[in-house]
Amino acid sequence: MSVNLLGRRTFPGGVHPPEQKELSADCAIAPGPQPKEVAVLLTQHIGAICQPVVAKKDKVQAGQKVGDAEAFVSAPVHSPVSGTVKDIALQSHPVLGRAMAVIIEADPEEKAKTPAADRFAADFDASRYSPEQIREAVRNAGIVGLGGAGFPTGVKLMPNKEYPINDLVLNGCECEPYITCDYRMMLEWTHQVVAGLMLAAKAVSAQKVHIAIEDNKREAVSRMREVLKAMGAKESISVVALKTKYPQGGERQLIRSLLGKNVPTSGIPPMINALAVNVATAAAIAEAVVLNNPLTHRVVTVSGLGIARRGNFYVENGTTVGEMAEFCGGLTEDAVKVILGGPMMGFAVADMSTPLTKTAGAITVLTEREVTQAKHAGETTACIRCGRCLEACPVNLNPTRIAHAVMHDRLEVAKDYFMSACIECGCCSYVCPANIELTGYIKTGKILEARAKKKMPS
Repeated sequence: MSVNLLGRRTFPGGVHPPEQKELSADCAIAPGPQPKEVAVLLTQHIGAICQPVVAKKDKVQAGQKVGDAEAFVSAPVHSPVSGTVKDIALQSHPVLGRAMAVIIEADPEEKAKTPAADRFAADFDASRYSPEQIREAVRNAGIVGLGGAGFPTGVKLMPNKEYPINDLVLNGCECEPYITCDYRMMLEWTHQVVAGLMLAAKAVSAQKVHIAIEDNKREAVSRMREVLKAMGAKESISVVALKTKYPQGGERQLIRSLLGKNVPTSGIPPMINALAVNVATAAAIAEAVVLNNPLTHRVVTVSGLGIARRGNFYVENGTTVGEMAEFCGGLTEDAVKVILGGPMMGFAVADMSTPLTKTAGAITVLTEREVTQAKHAGETTACIRCGRCLEACPVNLNPTRIAHAVMHDRLEVAKDYFMSACIECGCCSYVCPANIELTGYIKTGKILEARAKKKMPS
Protein backbone atom coordinates (compact mmCIF):
# COMPACT_ATOMS: atom_id res chain seq x y z
CA MET A 1 0.00 0.00 0.00
CA SER A 2 1.49 3.32 -1.04
CA VAL A 3 0.51 6.50 0.73
CA ASN A 4 0.92 9.82 -1.03
CA LEU A 5 1.38 12.49 1.63
CA LEU A 6 0.68 15.30 -0.84
CA GLY A 7 -3.03 15.13 -1.55
CA ARG A 8 -4.07 16.18 -5.03
CA ARG A 9 -7.64 14.88 -5.02
CA THR A 10 -10.22 17.54 -4.29
CA PHE A 11 -13.60 18.97 -5.29
CA PRO A 12 -14.74 22.16 -7.07
CA GLY A 13 -15.30 25.27 -4.96
CA GLY A 14 -14.56 25.51 -1.26
CA VAL A 15 -12.25 27.79 0.69
CA HIS A 16 -9.15 27.52 2.88
CA PRO A 17 -9.70 29.52 6.08
CA PRO A 18 -6.94 29.75 8.71
CA GLU A 19 -6.74 26.26 10.17
CA GLN A 20 -5.76 27.12 13.78
CA LYS A 21 -5.23 23.41 14.43
CA GLU A 22 -1.94 24.10 16.18
CA LEU A 23 -3.83 25.40 19.24
CA SER A 24 -4.88 21.87 20.25
CA ALA A 25 -3.39 19.36 17.77
CA ASP A 26 -0.56 18.39 20.12
CA CYS A 27 -2.85 18.05 23.16
CA ALA A 28 -3.36 14.37 23.98
CA ILE A 29 -6.86 13.24 24.91
CA ALA A 30 -7.34 13.96 28.62
CA PRO A 31 -10.18 13.34 31.11
CA GLY A 32 -12.86 16.03 31.16
CA PRO A 33 -14.73 17.34 34.20
CA GLN A 34 -16.78 14.99 36.34
CA PRO A 35 -20.07 16.92 36.62
CA LYS A 36 -22.38 16.60 39.60
CA GLU A 37 -25.35 16.69 37.24
CA VAL A 38 -25.91 15.90 33.54
CA ALA A 39 -28.79 16.83 31.23
CA VAL A 40 -29.25 14.14 28.58
CA LEU A 41 -31.23 15.74 25.76
CA LEU A 42 -33.87 13.52 24.16
CA THR A 43 -33.20 15.11 20.76
CA GLN A 44 -29.64 14.39 19.65
CA HIS A 45 -30.11 12.95 16.18
CA ILE A 46 -31.94 13.15 12.87
CA GLY A 47 -35.28 11.33 13.08
CA ALA A 48 -37.93 10.68 15.71
CA ILE A 49 -37.49 12.36 19.09
CA CYS A 50 -36.91 9.98 21.99
CA GLN A 51 -39.42 9.66 24.78
CA PRO A 52 -38.20 9.17 28.37
CA VAL A 53 -38.21 5.57 29.61
CA VAL A 54 -37.39 6.60 33.19
CA ALA A 55 -39.28 8.79 35.65
CA LYS A 56 -38.39 11.43 38.20
CA LYS A 57 -36.64 9.98 41.29
CA ASP A 58 -35.70 6.77 39.47
CA LYS A 59 -32.26 5.35 40.19
CA VAL A 60 -30.23 4.79 37.03
CA GLN A 61 -26.95 3.08 36.28
CA ALA A 62 -24.21 4.34 33.97
CA GLY A 63 -25.00 3.15 30.48
CA GLN A 64 -28.71 2.64 31.18
CA LYS A 65 -31.14 3.67 28.46
CA VAL A 66 -33.14 6.74 29.52
CA GLY A 67 -34.87 7.63 26.24
CA ASP A 68 -35.98 5.78 23.10
CA ALA A 69 -38.41 5.86 20.18
CA GLU A 70 -40.09 3.07 18.23
CA ALA A 71 -39.50 4.79 14.88
CA PHE A 72 -37.04 3.20 12.46
CA VAL A 73 -35.03 6.42 12.07
CA SER A 74 -34.06 7.21 15.64
CA ALA A 75 -31.46 6.33 18.27
CA PRO A 76 -31.82 5.76 22.02
CA VAL A 77 -30.01 7.91 24.59
CA HIS A 78 -28.27 6.60 27.70
CA SER A 79 -27.12 7.95 31.03
CA PRO A 80 -23.36 8.53 31.23
CA VAL A 81 -23.48 8.32 35.04
CA SER A 82 -25.05 6.35 37.86
CA GLY A 83 -27.38 8.47 39.95
CA THR A 84 -30.93 9.71 40.43
CA VAL A 85 -33.29 11.26 37.89
CA LYS A 86 -33.78 14.77 39.25
CA ASP A 87 -36.26 15.90 36.60
CA ILE A 88 -37.44 15.56 33.01
CA ALA A 89 -37.67 19.11 31.77
CA LEU A 90 -36.87 21.62 29.05
CA GLN A 91 -33.21 22.52 28.60
CA SER A 92 -31.33 24.75 26.18
CA HIS A 93 -30.70 23.04 22.84
CA PRO A 94 -28.01 24.30 20.41
CA VAL A 95 -30.31 23.97 17.37
CA LEU A 96 -33.91 23.87 18.57
CA GLY A 97 -33.63 26.50 21.29
CA ARG A 98 -35.29 24.34 23.94
CA ALA A 99 -35.85 20.58 24.15
CA MET A 100 -36.75 17.99 26.75
CA ALA A 101 -33.93 16.36 28.70
CA VAL A 102 -33.48 13.77 31.42
CA ILE A 103 -31.62 15.53 34.23
CA ILE A 104 -29.59 13.16 36.39
CA GLU A 105 -27.79 13.85 39.67
CA ALA A 106 -24.58 11.84 39.61
CA ASP A 107 -23.54 9.51 42.41
CA PRO A 108 -20.56 11.35 44.01
CA GLU A 109 -18.84 8.02 44.75
CA GLU A 110 -18.87 6.87 41.14
CA LYS A 111 -15.58 6.58 39.29
CA ALA A 112 -15.36 8.33 35.94
CA LYS A 113 -15.50 6.16 32.82
CA THR A 114 -12.20 5.91 30.95
CA PRO A 115 -11.59 5.42 27.21
CA ALA A 116 -11.53 1.87 25.87
CA ALA A 117 -8.72 2.26 23.33
CA ASP A 118 -6.40 -0.08 25.24
CA ARG A 119 -8.91 -2.90 24.74
CA PHE A 120 -8.13 -3.04 21.01
CA ALA A 121 -4.95 -4.33 19.40
CA ALA A 122 -3.46 -5.58 16.13
CA ASP A 123 -5.05 -9.04 16.55
CA PHE A 124 -8.62 -7.73 16.20
CA ASP A 125 -10.77 -10.09 14.12
CA ALA A 126 -14.02 -8.66 12.67
CA SER A 127 -15.03 -12.13 11.38
CA ARG A 128 -16.07 -13.06 14.94
CA TYR A 129 -19.16 -10.89 14.54
CA SER A 130 -22.06 -11.32 12.13
CA PRO A 131 -23.55 -8.36 10.22
CA GLU A 132 -26.74 -8.78 12.24
CA GLN A 133 -24.83 -8.66 15.55
CA ILE A 134 -23.02 -5.51 14.48
CA ARG A 135 -26.17 -3.66 13.39
CA GLU A 136 -28.09 -4.66 16.53
CA ALA A 137 -25.26 -3.54 18.82
CA VAL A 138 -24.92 -0.22 16.99
CA ARG A 139 -28.65 0.48 17.21
CA ASN A 140 -28.86 -0.48 20.90
CA ALA A 141 -25.84 1.71 21.69
CA GLY A 142 -27.55 4.81 20.26
CA ILE A 143 -24.72 5.57 17.83
CA VAL A 144 -25.26 8.41 15.37
CA GLY A 145 -23.02 10.27 12.93
CA LEU A 146 -20.58 11.98 15.30
CA GLY A 147 -19.16 14.29 12.65
CA GLY A 148 -22.13 16.58 13.20
CA ALA A 149 -24.87 15.16 10.98
CA GLY A 150 -26.39 12.97 13.68
CA PHE A 151 -27.98 10.41 11.35
CA PRO A 152 -28.60 7.12 13.22
CA THR A 153 -25.75 4.76 12.30
CA GLY A 154 -27.86 1.66 12.84
CA VAL A 155 -30.07 2.79 9.96
CA LYS A 156 -27.05 3.68 7.84
CA LEU A 157 -25.64 0.16 8.16
CA MET A 158 -28.85 -1.58 7.14
CA PRO A 159 -28.47 -3.58 3.88
CA ASN A 160 -30.33 -2.44 0.77
CA LYS A 161 -30.48 -4.79 -2.21
CA GLU A 162 -31.20 -1.86 -4.51
CA TYR A 163 -28.07 0.02 -3.40
CA PRO A 164 -25.28 -2.41 -2.44
CA ILE A 165 -22.21 -0.73 -0.94
CA ASN A 166 -19.09 -1.01 -3.07
CA ASP A 167 -17.01 1.68 -1.32
CA LEU A 168 -16.90 2.35 2.42
CA VAL A 169 -14.95 5.48 3.41
CA LEU A 170 -13.59 6.45 6.81
CA ASN A 171 -13.85 10.24 6.91
CA GLY A 172 -10.68 11.45 8.61
CA CYS A 173 -10.59 14.87 6.97
CA GLU A 174 -11.82 17.02 9.89
CA CYS A 175 -11.68 20.13 7.70
CA GLU A 176 -13.38 22.58 10.09
CA PRO A 177 -10.88 25.07 11.61
CA TYR A 178 -9.75 24.60 15.24
CA ILE A 179 -11.21 21.08 15.69
CA THR A 180 -8.72 18.26 16.38
CA CYS A 181 -10.69 15.57 18.26
CA ASP A 182 -10.76 13.14 15.31
CA TYR A 183 -7.09 13.78 14.61
CA ARG A 184 -6.16 12.82 18.16
CA MET A 185 -8.32 9.69 17.95
CA MET A 186 -6.54 8.66 14.75
CA LEU A 187 -3.22 9.01 16.57
CA GLU A 188 -4.15 7.60 19.98
CA TRP A 189 -7.11 5.26 19.36
CA THR A 190 -5.93 3.94 16.00
CA HIS A 191 -6.63 0.25 16.62
CA GLN A 192 -10.12 1.02 17.94
CA VAL A 193 -10.94 3.27 14.95
CA VAL A 194 -9.75 0.66 12.45
CA ALA A 195 -11.67 -2.06 14.31
CA GLY A 196 -14.86 0.00 14.00
CA LEU A 197 -14.20 0.55 10.31
CA MET A 198 -13.75 -3.20 9.78
CA LEU A 199 -17.00 -3.91 11.62
CA ALA A 200 -18.88 -1.32 9.54
CA ALA A 201 -17.45 -2.89 6.37
CA LYS A 202 -18.64 -6.31 7.55
CA ALA A 203 -22.12 -4.96 8.32
CA VAL A 204 -22.62 -3.52 4.81
CA SER A 205 -20.55 -6.12 2.89
CA ALA A 206 -18.37 -3.37 1.41
CA GLN A 207 -16.23 -4.38 -1.56
CA LYS A 208 -13.57 -1.70 -1.01
CA VAL A 209 -12.58 0.18 2.15
CA HIS A 210 -10.78 3.53 2.15
CA ILE A 211 -9.38 5.85 4.81
CA ALA A 212 -9.41 9.47 3.61
CA ILE A 213 -7.32 12.06 5.48
CA GLU A 214 -6.42 15.64 4.54
CA ASP A 215 -2.74 16.12 3.76
CA ASN A 216 -2.23 18.55 6.66
CA LYS A 217 -2.49 15.52 8.99
CA ARG A 218 0.63 13.65 7.92
CA GLU A 219 1.16 12.05 11.32
CA ALA A 220 -2.33 10.54 11.12
CA VAL A 221 -1.68 9.20 7.60
CA SER A 222 1.57 7.60 8.76
CA ARG A 223 -0.01 6.20 11.93
CA MET A 224 -2.90 4.63 10.00
CA ARG A 225 -0.43 3.08 7.55
CA GLU A 226 1.63 1.63 10.40
CA VAL A 227 -1.37 0.11 12.22
CA LEU A 228 -2.94 -1.34 9.05
CA LYS A 229 0.35 -3.10 8.34
CA ALA A 230 0.49 -4.50 11.88
CA MET A 231 -3.12 -5.69 11.58
CA GLY A 232 -2.45 -7.36 8.22
CA ALA A 233 -4.99 -5.07 6.54
CA LYS A 234 -2.73 -2.95 4.34
CA GLU A 235 -3.96 -4.71 1.17
CA SER A 236 -7.67 -4.59 2.02
CA ILE A 237 -7.86 -0.99 3.31
CA SER A 238 -6.31 1.90 1.36
CA VAL A 239 -5.15 5.18 2.89
CA VAL A 240 -5.56 8.25 0.68
CA ALA A 241 -4.35 11.78 1.41
CA LEU A 242 -6.72 14.44 0.07
CA LYS A 243 -5.95 18.09 -0.55
CA THR A 244 -6.53 20.28 2.49
CA LYS A 245 -9.53 22.43 1.70
CA TYR A 246 -12.81 23.24 3.43
CA PRO A 247 -15.32 21.48 3.36
CA GLN A 248 -13.32 18.41 2.28
CA GLY A 249 -14.90 16.51 5.17
CA GLY A 250 -18.42 17.06 3.83
CA GLU A 251 -19.82 13.68 2.82
CA ARG A 252 -20.56 14.71 -0.77
CA GLN A 253 -17.27 16.54 -1.23
CA LEU A 254 -15.33 13.65 0.28
CA ILE A 255 -16.88 11.11 -2.09
CA ARG A 256 -16.38 13.42 -5.07
CA SER A 257 -12.70 13.91 -4.19
CA LEU A 258 -11.93 10.29 -3.40
CA LEU A 259 -14.07 8.34 -5.85
CA GLY A 260 -14.78 10.89 -8.58
CA LYS A 261 -18.53 10.32 -8.19
CA ASN A 262 -21.31 12.81 -7.54
CA VAL A 263 -24.00 12.08 -4.97
CA PRO A 264 -27.32 13.08 -6.60
CA THR A 265 -28.90 16.34 -5.41
CA SER A 266 -31.34 15.47 -2.61
CA GLY A 267 -29.93 11.93 -2.76
CA ILE A 268 -27.71 9.92 -0.44
CA PRO A 269 -24.32 8.20 -0.95
CA PRO A 270 -25.76 4.64 -1.13
CA MET A 271 -27.46 5.72 -4.38
CA ILE A 272 -23.96 5.64 -5.93
CA ASN A 273 -22.99 2.55 -3.93
CA ALA A 274 -20.87 4.45 -1.41
CA LEU A 275 -21.00 5.06 2.33
CA ALA A 276 -18.94 7.25 4.69
CA VAL A 277 -18.44 6.98 8.46
CA ASN A 278 -16.74 9.49 10.72
CA VAL A 279 -13.64 8.64 12.81
CA ALA A 280 -15.44 9.08 16.15
CA THR A 281 -18.38 7.05 14.85
CA ALA A 282 -16.06 4.18 13.91
CA ALA A 283 -14.54 4.23 17.40
CA ALA A 284 -18.03 4.13 18.94
CA ILE A 285 -19.01 1.19 16.70
CA ALA A 286 -16.04 -0.83 17.93
CA GLU A 287 -16.83 -0.11 21.58
CA ALA A 288 -20.50 -0.98 21.13
CA VAL A 289 -19.95 -4.25 19.29
CA VAL A 290 -16.94 -5.59 21.18
CA LEU A 291 -17.57 -4.23 24.68
CA ASN A 292 -21.37 -3.73 24.58
CA ASN A 293 -20.90 -0.10 25.67
CA PRO A 294 -23.53 2.49 24.69
CA LEU A 295 -22.54 5.93 23.41
CA THR A 296 -22.36 8.05 26.56
CA HIS A 297 -19.02 9.86 26.15
CA ARG A 298 -17.06 11.45 23.33
CA VAL A 299 -13.86 13.39 22.70
CA VAL A 300 -14.45 17.16 22.58
CA THR A 301 -11.97 19.78 21.38
CA VAL A 302 -11.94 23.01 23.39
CA SER A 303 -10.07 25.69 21.45
CA GLY A 304 -9.81 29.33 20.41
CA LEU A 305 -7.88 32.23 21.91
CA GLY A 306 -10.90 33.10 24.05
CA ILE A 307 -10.43 30.17 26.45
CA ALA A 308 -7.64 29.92 29.03
CA ARG A 309 -6.73 26.25 28.42
CA ARG A 310 -7.16 24.39 25.16
CA GLY A 311 -7.17 20.67 24.54
CA ASN A 312 -9.04 17.48 23.65
CA PHE A 313 -11.11 15.98 26.45
CA TYR A 314 -13.06 12.76 27.06
CA VAL A 315 -16.43 14.15 28.13
CA GLU A 316 -19.75 12.84 29.43
CA ASN A 317 -22.82 13.45 27.28
CA GLY A 318 -24.95 16.07 29.06
CA THR A 319 -22.06 18.09 30.49
CA THR A 320 -22.78 21.79 29.98
CA VAL A 321 -20.79 24.26 27.93
CA GLY A 322 -20.28 26.33 31.08
CA GLU A 323 -18.81 23.40 33.00
CA MET A 324 -16.37 22.73 30.18
CA ALA A 325 -15.37 26.41 30.05
CA GLU A 326 -14.80 26.49 33.82
CA PHE A 327 -12.81 23.24 33.66
CA CYS A 328 -10.58 24.86 31.02
CA GLY A 329 -9.82 27.92 33.16
CA GLY A 330 -12.69 30.13 32.02
CA LEU A 331 -13.12 32.62 29.20
CA THR A 332 -10.53 35.31 28.60
CA GLU A 333 -11.43 38.99 28.99
CA ASP A 334 -11.47 39.51 25.23
CA ALA A 335 -13.67 36.48 24.44
CA VAL A 336 -16.71 37.54 22.42
CA LYS A 337 -18.21 34.37 20.93
CA VAL A 338 -18.78 30.81 22.15
CA ILE A 339 -19.54 28.28 19.43
CA LEU A 340 -20.69 24.69 19.78
CA GLY A 341 -18.70 23.16 16.93
CA GLY A 342 -16.33 25.06 14.66
CA PRO A 343 -16.50 28.64 13.34
CA MET A 344 -17.78 27.64 9.88
CA MET A 345 -20.71 25.33 10.67
CA GLY A 346 -21.09 25.57 14.43
CA PHE A 347 -23.85 27.23 16.44
CA ALA A 348 -23.24 30.30 18.59
CA VAL A 349 -24.22 29.60 22.20
CA ALA A 350 -25.86 32.31 24.30
CA ASP A 351 -26.77 30.05 27.24
CA MET A 352 -23.73 28.45 28.91
CA SER A 353 -26.03 25.87 30.53
CA THR A 354 -26.54 24.26 27.11
CA PRO A 355 -25.70 20.53 27.44
CA LEU A 356 -23.27 18.80 25.11
CA THR A 357 -24.80 16.21 22.78
CA LYS A 358 -23.44 13.22 20.90
CA THR A 359 -22.67 15.40 17.88
CA ALA A 360 -20.89 18.17 19.82
CA GLY A 361 -17.26 17.57 18.87
CA ALA A 362 -15.96 20.99 19.84
CA ILE A 363 -16.40 24.17 21.84
CA THR A 364 -14.70 27.09 20.11
CA VAL A 365 -14.26 30.37 21.98
CA LEU A 366 -13.26 33.29 19.76
CA THR A 367 -11.87 36.72 20.53
CA GLU A 368 -12.87 39.84 18.60
CA ARG A 369 -9.60 39.61 16.69
CA GLU A 370 -10.30 36.04 15.60
CA VAL A 371 -13.83 36.90 14.51
CA THR A 372 -12.70 39.83 12.36
CA GLN A 373 -9.80 37.85 10.88
CA ALA A 374 -12.16 35.12 9.81
CA LYS A 375 -14.17 37.43 7.55
CA HIS A 376 -13.81 40.61 5.55
CA ALA A 377 -13.66 43.55 7.94
CA GLY A 378 -16.37 46.18 7.95
CA GLU A 379 -20.12 46.57 8.12
CA THR A 380 -22.64 44.67 6.03
CA THR A 381 -23.28 46.42 2.72
CA ALA A 382 -25.35 45.74 -0.37
CA CYS A 383 -24.44 42.81 -2.61
CA ILE A 384 -22.03 43.95 -5.35
CA ARG A 385 -22.75 40.96 -7.63
CA CYS A 386 -19.10 39.86 -7.59
CA GLY A 387 -19.91 36.17 -7.92
CA ARG A 388 -17.46 34.99 -5.27
CA CYS A 389 -20.15 33.01 -3.46
CA LEU A 390 -20.90 31.07 -6.67
CA GLU A 391 -17.22 30.22 -7.11
CA ALA A 392 -16.87 29.07 -3.51
CA CYS A 393 -20.07 27.02 -3.27
CA PRO A 394 -19.05 23.34 -3.24
CA VAL A 395 -22.49 22.23 -4.48
CA ASN A 396 -22.72 24.74 -7.34
CA LEU A 397 -25.62 26.82 -6.01
CA ASN A 398 -26.37 30.53 -6.28
CA PRO A 399 -26.32 31.51 -2.59
CA THR A 400 -27.10 35.18 -3.24
CA ARG A 401 -30.31 34.40 -5.12
CA ILE A 402 -31.48 32.02 -2.39
CA ALA A 403 -30.60 34.42 0.45
CA HIS A 404 -32.31 37.41 -1.17
CA ALA A 405 -35.42 35.34 -1.81
CA VAL A 406 -35.56 34.48 1.90
CA MET A 407 -34.94 38.14 2.85
CA HIS A 408 -37.98 39.17 0.83
CA ASP A 409 -40.19 36.32 2.09
CA ARG A 410 -40.27 34.52 -1.25
CA LEU A 411 -39.66 30.94 -0.17
CA GLU A 412 -40.98 29.51 -3.43
CA VAL A 413 -38.23 31.33 -5.31
CA ALA A 414 -35.64 30.10 -2.81
CA LYS A 415 -36.87 26.54 -3.32
CA ASP A 416 -36.65 26.98 -7.10
CA TYR A 417 -32.94 27.76 -6.62
CA PHE A 418 -32.49 24.45 -4.72
CA MET A 419 -32.34 25.87 -1.20
CA SER A 420 -32.69 22.34 0.22
CA ALA A 421 -29.45 21.28 -1.49
CA CYS A 422 -27.38 23.76 0.55
CA ILE A 423 -25.06 21.95 2.99
CA GLU A 424 -24.76 25.08 5.17
CA CYS A 425 -20.96 24.96 5.05
CA GLY A 426 -20.60 28.75 5.30
CA CYS A 427 -18.22 29.15 2.34
CA CYS A 428 -20.43 31.80 0.73
CA SER A 429 -20.60 33.91 3.90
CA TYR A 430 -16.85 33.53 4.38
CA VAL A 431 -15.92 34.97 0.96
CA CYS A 432 -18.65 37.66 0.76
CA PRO A 433 -16.95 41.10 0.59
CA ALA A 434 -20.26 42.71 1.59
CA ASN A 435 -20.33 40.71 4.86
CA ILE A 436 -23.80 39.32 4.11
CA GLU A 437 -24.59 36.26 6.23
CA LEU A 438 -25.77 34.27 3.23
CA THR A 439 -25.66 30.93 5.02
CA GLY A 440 -27.67 32.36 7.90
CA TYR A 441 -30.45 33.47 5.57
CA ILE A 442 -30.49 30.08 3.88
CA LYS A 443 -30.72 28.32 7.26
CA THR A 444 -33.60 30.63 8.16
CA GLY A 445 -35.33 29.78 4.89
CA LYS A 446 -35.10 26.07 5.63
CA ILE A 447 -36.54 26.59 9.11
CA LEU A 448 -39.44 28.65 7.72
CA GLU A 449 -40.16 25.99 5.13
CA ALA A 450 -40.07 23.23 7.77
CA ARG A 451 -42.47 25.20 9.97
CA ALA A 452 -44.80 25.77 7.04
CA LYS A 453 -44.90 22.01 6.51
CA LYS A 454 -45.39 21.50 10.27
CA LYS A 455 -42.15 19.49 10.45
CA MET A 456 -40.76 21.83 13.09
CA PRO A 457 -42.42 23.68 15.99
CA SER A 458 -43.00 27.42 15.52
